[in-house]
Amino acid sequence: MTAPSWDLSIAFQSLDDLKLTETITQIQQRITAFSVSDVNLEVHHLQQAILEKESISIQLATVASYGNCIASVDASNAQAKALVNQMTKLSSDLSQAFSPYLDAVVNAPKTQFEEILALNDDLAAQRFLLEEERKLVATRLSVKEEQLLSAMSVDGKNAWGRLYDNITGSMKVTLQLPNGTEETIGLSQAASILYGSDTLRREPAWRAIQLAMKQNQESFSAILNALAGWRLTEYQKRSAVNKLHFLEPSLHGSRIEQQTLDSMISVAKKNRAVGQKAGRLMAKMFGTEQLTPWDQLASMPPLLGEASSYSFGEAIIIIKDAFAGVSQEMADFVDLMVKNGWIDAAPQETKRLGAYCTKFADSRTPLVFMTWGNSMSDVLTLAHELGHAFHNWVMRDMPLCKTKYPMTLAETASIFAENVVRDALLAKAKTKEDKIEMLWEELSSALALTINIPVRYEFEKAFYEQRANKELGPDQLSDLMSKTWTEWYGDSMSESDSLFWASKLHFSIPEVSFYNYPYLFGYLFSIGVYAQREAKGEHFYSDYVSLLRDTGSMRAEEVVQKHLQMDLTEERFWQQSLDRVSQQIDEFERLIS
Repeated sequence: MTAPSWDLSIAFQSLDDLKLTETITQIQQRITAFSVSDVNLEVHHLQQAILEKESISIQLATVASYGNCIASVDASNAQAKALVNQMTKLSSDLSQAFSPYLDAVVNAPKTQFEEILALNDDLAAQRFLLEEERKLVATRLSVKEEQLLSAMSVDGKNAWGRLYDNITGSMKVTLQLPNGTEETIGLSQAASILYGSDTLRREPAWRAIQLAMKQNQESFSAILNALAGWRLTEYQKRSAVNKLHFLEPSLHGSRIEQQTLDSMISVAKKNRAVGQKAGRLMAKMFGTEQLTPWDQLASMPPLLGEASSYSFGEAIIIIKDAFAGVSQEMADFVDLMVKNGWIDAAPQETKRLGAYCTKFADSRTPLVFMTWGNSMSDVLTLAHELGHAFHNWVMRDMPLCKTKYPMTLAETASIFAENVVRDALLAKAKTKEDKIEMLWEELSSALALTINIPVRYEFEKAFYEQRANKELGPDQLSDLMSKTWTEWYGDSMSESDSLFWASKLHFSIPEVSFYNYPYLFGYLFSIGVYAQREAKGEHFYSDYVSLLRDTGSMRAEEVVQKHLQMDLTEERFWQQSLDRVSQQIDEFERLIS
């Protein structure tokens, strides 16, 4: 089986499909009808508005996902990018049309709020999300101000994210190979080399990416400054009643308390030596005293013969077998994803960077995107995204509004899936060399999630603190990144990746700030969930699915209290997971000694 491309026909046949045109026209007409000048805010009309907004949102999200899927595979597709832009504009129009109704709901007295939700099950399902909105009443602007902000975002904040995608999606890099020859490839193809076992092309690929980022650093710097400046200005305007700190919108979106975040980062900082040890052990395998930036994501160098390589078909078999150890339903789901063409992994020059899972909201179809590079890291990335897809799949019968889980809990199923695959391969390992290869993936994850993720968080936090007073140029951003990098990596890394602020897509996503700490949260939380697998035995799978189904209608602290009977605000929760990580790293050290 070769790495497949998507079959998106469950939504539309092509960008020229008449059904697509008709759907867009219908969305436009429904929003226009919604945008009445004489808004009636009586209970009955508020109920109708909530249900109509949800219905339009499903259509809009489906079309937006379709356009984004095509643009992700071919960043040069002007028609797909235009469709995404059009949906962004329509999403803003819908938000503006709903703004007076939302304002009335969040400001409604408790008795009226209960009356609004009492009509039927569809409205009752909206309770959690609307209660979360009611918590923000002190930072809401007037209806007209909220509408203006939404309208301006389309060609303001969101345009900066589109610019980043357009630049990186069309970027070519040239590798200066050791034999004196050159190789020009797409940026996403060069990035995939960093995850593989190609020792001859890995450093040239990293150097080529660094050069490309350096050449475009003024543009990337402008993007980061514009996004942060927009957000800080917005937060200032929302601070009339209470001062809104730049972390609060992220915490609200992640559905966690500040104390939870502080406890997690504090434990990570106290345990930096664990991740640094993983980095030094990885360096030892490469024959160096310190790990190099181009080796930190790479496959383990071969102990005997050539490095392991995995076709896409082999990866599917590995993942299916591992998932079957939890439940045959999970294994069957992998077959379903492959059979229906819901995975796109074929390498292409015009592909965007990264990997993700999305869905068509109308049919609840999960879709996985990545670029295949034949490494064990690719196997685990595929498992990660299939974990996301499975999370969506087990919630497909629920009202869409109850499936909108936060990033913190979104990473639960994905990292759980990685753990399942790693443990299954470790259990099958027949030789010491096989065990070492699998534990290598534990080291790689530990370094990435307990060191690299905090680097991103603390860099972004420091950037926002400074951005409140001035713009930071490319050199200042690079200096800040180098300082943060050194603080966390210590002597485990030979040099800092000073341009990481430019090459990491997550810093330039307009919809979400601090798109980083949820990965550490998901990593440590999923370890806690996974630890219950053996203890619960045959009851584990049903309990696990129940946990996933709660993620869209509970705050993170409530989910952990209900399913793990633990307190996220206490450092003890995070420490127990890091202790398990430390044990795996110690086992790797013992085996290679």
